[in-house]
Amino acid sequence: MASWNLWHGCKKISPGCKNCYVYRRDESIGLDPGDVHMTKSFDLPIRKNRAGEYKILSGETVYTCFTSDFFLEEADPWRPAAWEIIRSRPDLFFFIVTKRIHRFHVGLPSDWGDGYENVSISVTAENQAMADFRLPIFLNAPIARRGVACEPLLECLDLKEYLRTGKIAFLAAGGESGENARVCDYSWILSLAAQCREAGVSFSYHQTGAKLLKDGRLYYIPRKFQHSQARKAGIDTD
Repeated sequence: MASWNLWHGCKKISPGCKNCYVYRRDESIGLDPGDVHMTKSFDLPIRKNRAGEYKILSGETVYTCFTSDFFLEEADPWRPAAWEIIRSRPDLFFFIVTKRIHRFHVGLPSDWGDGYENVSISVTAENQAMADFRLPIFLNAPIARRGVACEPLLECLDLKEYLRTGKIAFLAAGGESGENARVCDYSWILSLAAQCREAGVSFSYHQTGAKLLKDGRLYYIPRKFQHSQARKAGIDTD
């Protein structure tokens, strides 16, 4: 497993963006999270060591552009080169999460076809409005491997019509982290888990978030326990 941060920084596209990790971290150390710039690790997947071997070994999963958004408008000039790097390493599996699926076609490689088999793209759907906007675009795009990230989950979602298409392989859900996190109701998580089971879609409860409402009681969960507490729920499926 490797992290490949091609560019850093992001432009806000919703009120909740101020709570994301990039904004919280940058502002905590006096940086402008809206300053979009290419990182020094841009060519990491094709870097080699002194022995001439790739630094990222064959077969690894590469979590791509998690300090920004791969389809960010400000990164349009750099994206063709990023796609070329991905195309040149078919032995790696690139995992991309985006809230800008409406910009998916911008700068798409000419040989993309129905999607590179070594690329999985997940779209975020934090509330019903965003799910209903993004998922139709997502499901009609030529993507070989699809997932949905309902994180941070902000309300109860009805995704049955999208899950039933058979085009979504997995769904991850979780609450919001950070000091100003919004509440996640555990019943919303259970609803998504049930919808995924019915549709035969793999489900993962990724993290509880900082504020979890369960059976009428509000729990405040420290960041270091949010992933482990979610796993203890035992509701993940293969």
